[in-house]
Parts: sequence; structure tokens; C-alpha cells
Amino acid sequence: MTPAGRDLLALDRAHVWHPYGPMPGRNDPYLVQSAAGVRLRLADGRELVDGMSSWWAAVHGYRHPVLDAALTDQAGRMSHVMFGGLTHEPAIRLAATLVELTPPGLEHVFLCDSGSIGVEVAIKMALQAQRALGRPGRQKLATWRGGYHGDTFHPMSVCDPEGGMHALWTGVLPAQVFADPPPAAFEQAYADSLTDLIARHEGELAAVIVEPVVQGAGGMRFHDPEYLRVLREVTAEHGIFLIFDEIATGFGRTGRFFAADHAGVSPDIMCLGKALTGGYLTLAATLCTPEVAAAISAGEGGGLMHGPTFMGNPLACAVASASLGLLSDGRWAHRVRDIESSLRSGLEPLRGAQGVADVRVLGAIGVVQLDHPVDMARATAAAVAAGVWLRPFRDLIYTMPPYVTDDADMARITAGIAAAVAAS
Repeated sequence: MTPAGRDLLALDRAHVWHPYGPMPGRNDPYLVQSAAGVRLRLADGRELVDGMSSWWAAVHGYRHPVLDAALTDQAGRMSHVMFGGLTHEPAIRLAATLVELTPPGLEHVFLCDSGSIGVEVAIKMALQAQRALGRPGRQKLATWRGGYHGDTFHPMSVCDPEGGMHALWTGVLPAQVFADPPPAAFEQAYADSLTDLIARHEGELAAVIVEPVVQGAGGMRFHDPEYLRVLREVTAEHGIFLIFDEIATGFGRTGRFFAADHAGVSPDIMCLGKALTGGYLTLAATLCTPEVAAAISAGEGGGLMHGPTFMGNPLACAVASASLGLLSDGRWAHRVRDIESSLRSGLEPLRGAQGVADVRVLGAIGVVQLDHPVDMARATAAAVAAGVWLRPFRDLIYTMPPYVTDDADMARITAGIAAAVAAS
């Protein structure tokens, strides 16, 4: 590490508050100097294969020439313009593309700043629409335990209320309606209990919100897509809106373009983010049906009561369209299948290893669950020593690599996971 690097880390320790940690931090973060392809180059000269896609967003890797060009071209035109009373081509093109790509019926797009805000907007949509439809008493949300929907207040209220990272806010957040976590395989008894719970709370529920097929930061659990069909049927029957949070699962991560595609159902509202811009800029989108939009627009507010300063940012919209263009040829599906195969062969030997409770793989997601909490510092250091960047949490050591990761780097990632498991 150079003296300049050490000085930067000292400034970081003195002033920069990192996510989910104390101030100052317990351990110095790794100082990244640059990134290209699937590699992070540290200030001390080491290179790490990124097994996290920068929190699941950089699906095309770093410094992709198509995305770089889209960003540079748009910066030469305009970096930002307010969206109130104005519009522009990057936002229009992106919205039209998202309507084409998402499940049928989602025709209207509200562009947001981040995933958490996208969920806030979805909740506002549901609450405003129910009120406009003459059902103002429907103010609660239902979900299942083990979920994660963001760090702002209403999204926190539908995260896991006990085991999640937001238990600190119990008693402050609105009390919502929770079902048990969905089993991995389909169980009719669970489906019946889910249907019964929603029916019993019909008069107070504005919406049901879930992460389809994969529960992300709440525990990296997978569940049978049939439960999504159950939810679609019961919510439609009782006039309750169905929200799919596809912020983590959208754009191919599970092996289908959207996780909802595994079930062949359409929600009333869908939240997108993370990989939307290929990890270049923060951007999210909340889509809804014409029925939801019409109810809100005819209601007392006269429109959706939300308007971020950086809504529809042209830079973010331009790079998002370029990212979706890279996915349009369908080659992502072959890459994700190859990654899935590498994860299965590379992680399966860990099943039954000391301290390992479970190993599970779906698409470009590989998870090793321990029977004890991860020693974060030791596990991370072991992965870094193996040339891999991972970010374990709770009892999980997992990877969501960029789709452009080749077989050799996938082998390095699974070896890094094995090293982290051994160190924990």
C-alpha cells in the first residue's frame, strides 16, 4: 500500500460511514483503485474476481464499452433535467422498453431513485388506489417472513420483523400482516394457509408484496413458483393488489428474465432496480397496470403523490437502455446457465462439510448456508487471499457473479467460497 493509499484509508476511517456498520468501522475496507471486466484492482496491486456484481447490479461487469459509450454520449447532450413539466428521449425510450419486457398488463412506468424508493412508490400506489376505489380502510400490507424490501421506512415494515436487519425498528414501523416463510417445495397446506390468511384480512389489506422465487437479503431462500400463482388468484378474488419486488431478481438473475416468468403470472405492480443500469448509476422503476393508474389519477390527489428531484435522470436512463440492449440478444441466458452449472459443480462438494447446513443454487445465484454465524472478517480475508471478492452476511456465504464471468473465474469464485467456509 502506498502512502497515498494509507492516507485515504485514514480519511475514510475518520469520516466515511459504511453500510450496516458502526462509525468508525471495526475493520478497514479494501481500497479499490479501478475495475474492469469482472475484476476489482485494489490500491495495493491485488486483483479480485468480483463474486458480488457490486451488490447484484453489475451484470455486464465493469468498463463495458457499450455502457461507457452510452454514458459519455448522453453526458455530451445533457446530464440532467427536471422531470416535472419536462420529458426527454432517454426516459421515454426506457419506459417503452420496460413495458415490452415485463409481464403483460404492466403499461405505466414511474422512474425512481433507488430500489427502496421504488418499493415506497409501489406501496403509495397501492394505498392511493385503494383509497380512490372507496376502500380507505385498506391500509396494511401482507407478505411472508424472511423477506427484504429496502431500508426506508415503509419497505422496512414488510421486511422480516424478527430475523431481519430491521428488528431494531419494532414498535416504530407500521404493523403488517405476515405469513410463515414459503417452503422451498410446493406444499398444499402452506398454500391453503396463505390463502386463508389473506382472505381473513381482506378488509384491511391494500396489497400483498413479495420477492418472487428468491428471497434476497432476508436469507437467500428459494421457493416454488406455484406460490406466486396462489397469490395471484387470492389477491384478484379479494380486490387486493399484488406487488412483485424484482429489484434483486430482475433481468435474468434466476435464469428467467424476470422471476415472475417462472410462474407465468403478472402482478398489478412491479419494482425493478439494481441491474437495471448494469450497475453504473442508481435507478429504479415501478410499473403498474392501467387499472391501478386510473384509480390513482381519478382519486382525490389527482395523481401519484411522489416526485424525486432526480426522477428520470437522462444519464441513468441512457445507460439503462444500453444495458437492456446488451441483454436483448438472449445470450445472457446461456451465460447464466453456464454459471449455474459451474456453481453446482463447484459448491456441491461443500454439502456435508463441517459447519455447512445447506447448499443451494438457482441461475446465477450460489448460496452456502452455515449452521452458525459467519465470521465476517475471517471469511472475507480468506476469500480475498484466494483472489475473490465476497460479502458474506449472517450465516450465509454466497455469490451473484456478473453474467460475463467465464468458467475459469467461476472456478476461482467457488474456491473462494470454499476458503471462506473453512475460515468461518
